Amino acid sequence: MDLKQYIREVPDFPKPGISFKDITTLLMDHAAFGHCTDMFAAEFREKELDKIVAIESRGFLFGAPLAHALDCGLVLARKPGKLPAATKSMSYELEYGTDSLEIHEDAIDKGDRVLVIDDLLATGGTAGAIGKLLEDFGAEVVSFAFVIELEFLNGKEKLNPHPSFSLVKY
Repeated sequence: MDLKQYIREVPDFPKPGISFKDITTLLMDHAAFGHCTDMFAAEFREKELDKIVAIESRGFLFGAPLAHALDCGLVLARKPGKLPAATKSMSYELEYGTDSLEIHEDAIDKGDRVLVIDDLLATGGTAGAIGKLLEDFGAEVVSFAFVIELEFLNGKEKLNPHPSFSLVKY
């Protein structure tokens, strides 16, 4: 199945010159959305994962069904102040400033084999920060997974030495 046909491109969003890759059209089609989960599951079924860490917010949409399919736990990586219990956080650079993400302190155990999932890999700053945070927990980052990868932004470089897997590349 060619998933690109289900991804709407919105020109000049959120600002002029950007061609936004909109996954809401993919999510509306049950076969295309199911195909994403099936492809991720096929790629990671034999990796003996303990947890999937899904990055806020669109990563949650793909992480939840995948965690169910792979019979492992789901951990949410959220913006500051969104998780109710004690957290660990990691800050990362944005184009104009910084941001950070948090994970509950009790969500990851030392030695956990973890897959990080999100909808899009662009510059790699967000996913790279989560990878570093997971290493601080003592987890093993098995891989990163994305629905879409914007190859021209070289985001994979910030994920090294960890591998990554993407369903669609632009």
